[in-house]
Amino acid sequence: MNRTLRLIPHLIAIFVRTKFEYPGAMLLAWFSQATSYGAMYTAIALIVTRFGMLGGWTWSEMALLLSFHLLAYSTGASFSFTQFRVMEDMVRLGTMDAVLVKPISPWTYLVFSGLNIGYTGHIILAVGLMAWSVTQIDLAWSLPVALFFLASLVSGALVVCALMTMIGATALVWVRSRHLYSIFFGFWELARYPITIFPVPIQLMLITIVPLGFISTVPVAVLLGKPVPLLGDWAGLACLLAGPIMVLIAMLHWRWCLRNYQGAGG
Repeated sequence: MNRTLRLIPHLIAIFVRTKFEYPGAMLLAWFSQATSYGAMYTAIALIVTRFGMLGGWTWSEMALLLSFHLLAYSTGASFSFTQFRVMEDMVRLGTMDAVLVKPISPWTYLVFSGLNIGYTGHIILAVGLMAWSVTQIDLAWSLPVALFFLASLVSGALVVCALMTMIGATALVWVRSRHLYSIFFGFWELARYPITIFPVPIQLMLITIVPLGFISTVPVAVLLGKPVPLLGDWAGLACLLAGPIMVLIAMLHWRWCLRNYQGAGG
């Protein structure tokens, strides 16, 4: 364990140095990502301000929801999306076999040798929007509220990381798994809005099967004192437990996929 922990900073440093070989391209990517999301949020703001509310949410409340959604996603995805999206190619080409024989945990190697700093633009935009939104709404700040605020963000990031890890790991058994990311991002786009505007079956899916409601609506609704469908008074506790539970499920899935991996030749 100590040896693995000592290796992680070196894996990250090597990857970051490769990205800084072309700093102009990297900064341009950050700017373009932040601009595209900013344009999307501006469109949502215009719609919400034009009609007053969206599902009972004002624009300032929606801004907090969107910032939660983007910050939890970008933090979790930086540890998982780029790394596990290529699992399908690694299995098909046989390069996954080389990872499995390295003297380090395959998950640790994959995650930290490809830590995606490309999400920096997302994070800067999310933090800026969050900082503005909390000044526009009436939050009764206290130590428990601040701790819940931070813990629910971490839990949401864990949910994203766990889901993306499971999708990538599925390639170890199915070989093809990249198409599952399309399903993930379909639900991820729905989670950008208050889940109360959707029919009950979709609400249920965003809280259970694809629990992306926990990166946006559920924690923000708890902070604002809004009712949470299906969870009620248990919503706050569910926010804190969602991440750890999904991590446990992802660990079990990862180990099952590794045990059933047969290599590129089947």
